[in-house]
Amino acid sequence: MRKKKYRKVYSLVNPIVHAIEGAAVTDEKTLDYLREKELKAIEAFRTGAAGEQDWRVISEFCNLAESMACDGIGPEALAATNAAQEALKEAHERFVRTGKMGTTGPGLTAFKDAYEYHDLQRQSVGRSVYEKHIELVTNKIRSKSPHVVFMSKKEKK
Repeated sequence: MRKKKYRKVYSLVNPIVHAIEGAAVTDEKTLDYLREKELKAIEAFRTGAAGEQDWRVISEFCNLAESMACDGIGPEALAATNAAQEALKEAHERFVRTGKMGTTGPGLTAFKDAYEYHDLQRQSVGRSVYEKHIELVTNKIRSKSPHVVFMSKKEKK
């Protein structure tokens, strides 16, 4: 009597659809949600009503834009992301000093420029590449890499 083969059948994930979705650009509904969230954070900085969550949103897209630019996806975004990260550091120092989150006019311009570059970057790549960079930046933040800007819990007021 021959040995029967046991082949595991994965019925929950269709591999062809999964591969096509990974190679496709992120859908408009998801992009619109991200855009709205990021623009609200920039607007909160403009009006002076920004909080820690707004700071984190801007920090996330700046770190993502820098990661993608270093990987060759829109390398011209590096200057804008560096300026935005400097503005984020200044806003954090102001928050520690005064308890209010805010930035200057050049800081707002840097945030808007970094946002525009990042929006173009994520429209230009597939979802799998974008998710790879999200995971990369998340791991850098967890390891407290000096290449990313993050708000440490010790320094919060």
